[in-house]
Amino acid sequence: MSTSLSHHATAHAHADAEAHGDMKSYFIGFVLSLALTAASFGTVMSPIVPHAWRLGSIVALCVAQLLVQLSYFLHLGTAKSQAQNTAIFVCTGFLIAVVVAGSLWVMHNADVNMMPDSMSVQAALHHV
Repeated sequence: MSTSLSHHATAHAHADAEAHGDMKSYFIGFVLSLALTAASFGTVMSPIVPHAWRLGSIVALCVAQLLVQLSYFLHLGTAKSQAQNTAIFVCTGFLIAVVVAGSLWVMHNADVNMMPDSMSVQAALHHV
């Protein structure tokens, strides 16, 4: 009986080590993050990337950096052991997007409906 418990504990410890990464995966993530940071800096500082493409390039590099950090440092992925963490992250991202989009919608509607376009600020102040 103790052999099966020992084997189970060893297998569980091995699964935890894989779920949390090892020194090699941290090093790979670190090198990729440095390379993506250098590429972003190079995009802005060098004339190699045309001015019209810079914003798109930086956004693409930003998304790549986000994916590298989520997978190598936060260990979010498609593995069965990480399904709960990934689901929580996705739900959190969705809730943040809803709050930001709702706030922008409310502020836009308040801006449009609070001050008529035909009335100037001076006329509105005089009208009060």
